[in-house]
Amino acid sequence: MKDVRHKVRRSQTIVPFGVGGIIDLRGESFVAEDTRGWAASAEAVEAPRLVAKLRVPGLRSAPAVPSGKAAHTTRSGPLYVRFPKWLFCPQCRNMLRWRPDYEVRNKQPTCRQCAGKVQLAPMRFIQVCRAGHMADFDWRRWAHSRSDDHAQRQCQVSRLRFVATPDSSGLEALHVRCAVCRASRSLAGLSRQNILGKSGFRCPGTHPWESESDEAEVCEETPQAVQRGASNVYFPLTHSAIDIPAPSGFSADDEATQAVVNDKHWTMLMSADNGPMAPSYRTLIAISCGVDEDFVESLERRHAAETAPAPSTTDADDDLSIAEWAAFSDPESAVDSKTFSVRRVGLDVGDGDPVSMRELAAQLSTVVVADRIREVRALEGFSRYEPSSGEGEAGEGGRVVSVDTRARAQWLPAVETYGEGIFIAVDEERLRSWERIPSVHDRTLSIGRNLEASFKVDWLRGKTGPDLLPRFVMLHTLAHQFIRQLSYDSGYNAASLRERVYARSHPPGSGHPPQAGVFIYTAAGDTEGTLGGLVRQGQPPNLVETLIRLLESAQWCSQDPLCADSTGRSLANLNRAACHACTLLPETSCEIDNSLLDRTLLIGDGSVPGFFGDVVRAALEESAEAVGLS
Repeated sequence: MKDVRHKVRRSQTIVPFGVGGIIDLRGESFVAEDTRGWAASAEAVEAPRLVAKLRVPGLRSAPAVPSGKAAHTTRSGPLYVRFPKWLFCPQCRNMLRWRPDYEVRNKQPTCRQCAGKVQLAPMRFIQVCRAGHMADFDWRRWAHSRSDDHAQRQCQVSRLRFVATPDSSGLEALHVRCAVCRASRSLAGLSRQNILGKSGFRCPGTHPWESESDEAEVCEETPQAVQRGASNVYFPLTHSAIDIPAPSGFSADDEATQAVVNDKHWTMLMSADNGPMAPSYRTLIAISCGVDEDFVESLERRHAAETAPAPSTTDADDDLSIAEWAAFSDPESAVDSKTFSVRRVGLDVGDGDPVSMRELAAQLSTVVVADRIREVRALEGFSRYEPSSGEGEAGEGGRVVSVDTRARAQWLPAVETYGEGIFIAVDEERLRSWERIPSVHDRTLSIGRNLEASFKVDWLRGKTGPDLLPRFVMLHTLAHQFIRQLSYDSGYNAASLRERVYARSHPPGSGHPPQAGVFIYTAAGDTEGTLGGLVRQGQPPNLVETLIRLLESAQWCSQDPLCADSTGRSLANLNRAACHACTLLPETSCEIDNSLLDRTLLIGDGSVPGFFGDVVRAALEESAEAVGLS
């Protein structure tokens, strides 16, 4: 976009206006070019774990546009080209195919025939295909496709008008008419699947920033007509990772550390692999070296982290979550840095506190606040019409188009953001007992059947693991309710908060520890992410009150009983008791597109016990008692 009137935030160059994404600004429509259009001043982003997962040489971020006069002369970051090129005048209804030589710097496209410089509007429909191509709709062909007159069918003049008739409604009222031969066709049926294939339309095999003559590729996919702002026009394939510092080595100057490592029982402790003999070896080492057993255990954890095998490329999605889970669930073993600082806090609940608070404290095993975190998000590519299964070829889903459409990407667009967060983990033993309840298992199994039939199954399996467990649905719903409640309590709006759900299932023998927790954090490109509101809410007594309130509010929905009794909601019926009125979040906050949500597994109903059902019942009894006493 060579126009200083139009700017996007740096984080928006990844989602939602990354390579291939459409942006509407002040009545104009643009699409982001691929990375070949980025300036050489793109800034390197350090993220070793994410680079290793994506197997690319590096990541780069769009440079910030300078302010003042320099903004008018500096070409920075990605370019955006006008799309669609077919425009029409709202006043005279004439259509015009825009050309680059028509562009005037800092000027909107205007009608050349109407007085008063009426701004031209982009046409509503475009065409896309499963191979990831997107192009202007061939309006000339459409206008002449229903004509029985040979002269009209052979008309090559593109003097078209986009008119509306008062004798009908909807798309039937809209017509594209040739001003020369008078051929005309309404837009009725335009959005039907494969309508273009039946009319002889072909995909040009290009992207909007490419030349149809020089850069077109042969594409056998049937193009589909879609509205410019439809959700299936653009499916970005993004990845993110929390910056976790690598464990530091043992210090040679630390006499206590060296004494423990050199103790004759240290090798036995390492061989015990945290088995039944491990506590005895820790005690012997602690007595021999004059240190606490906790100190010996911390060195044991550090040694295990340093000697862990390299991540398997076949388990790449889980690799990032495993390191993050280890750092959050055991903050004492994590290494603080300028970009990562975590500390364990308690709920500060005692015997004199209400029963609901004590029940809640029993359900949770770990609470950690993150004073500083750094998240890196990278854009690998995109697909159109159908989300990709991640294999890179058209098939069950759309094909993944690389951010460099003409060569193998040497780097990926990325953005680094800073913030804070709250991590909570639930008690593993209580969770396993709850998951074994038949009604809980059966309810999750019904969601799993919908998942298997969904076009998003491959992508969602990368998040849930090979099996959909009750813990994933419950914890994902908890994360959504947590964000909604924190938007009232912390001072952040819901769109500024994001979730990471740690509840993946691992195949037998993988050696990965079970995960059962959520991390709610801010990660904004400005001071919105570092106000300190989450850290304050994560400390006692604020956190326990927030959690009690979110569980109480999760009982009610303005769409009940339709929402609570639902047997399938949202796209592909991947939700149960969850809707926009009670659970769903802005799309930037949820990591799996507001799917796999169910309030019932969180709080329970008459037939299915919720994991936090006892907490909710105790809170209701306390409220009733308080009202009765008053």
